[in-house]
Amino acid sequence: MIVLAGLTLHNGAQAQGTVYKCVDEQGRVEFTDTSRKGCKALDLPGYAPPPPPRASAPIPAVRPASPGPASAVSPASFPRVDTAQQRARDDDRREILNDELRIEQKKLAELRRDFNNGEPERQGNERNYAKYQERVASMRDEIGRTERNIEALQREISNIR
Repeated sequence: MIVLAGLTLHNGAQAQGTVYKCVDEQGRVEFTDTSRKGCKALDLPGYAPPPPPRASAPIPAVRPASPGPASAVSPASFPRVDTAQQRARDDDRREILNDELRIEQKKLAELRRDFNNGEPERQGNERNYAKYQERVASMRDEIGRTERNIEALQREISNIR
């Protein structure tokens, strides 16, 4: 109900079709844009549904672009950067990415050291084995995220010309 009230009060919100209120067998309410069993269309004040699409003339077939130098031409107003300046930008970008890569690799080494092949030292507040297992799982997740970050940084560095 709160969501529906928020949508009706917000002047910028416009639905793209009819909104349905659906109630399932357990009494749960869901608002959706598709009608199904147990759904009723809502009459929202201030809402005018969009007009139905008009039948229009068939869209002409698009010609495939011919491969060649003509497809690489950019508009005259497109900003140009000279080769030396672009090379300097690429070098700066590479340096920044390499710094980030070194930081992530250092972080990964520390995480793996603390993880101790899946058996990190138990902390004083982990008398309950479930808390220990939860910390081990979160460490494993963090190692996975860091490894994916390293892979993404290496891909990005290899894409620099």
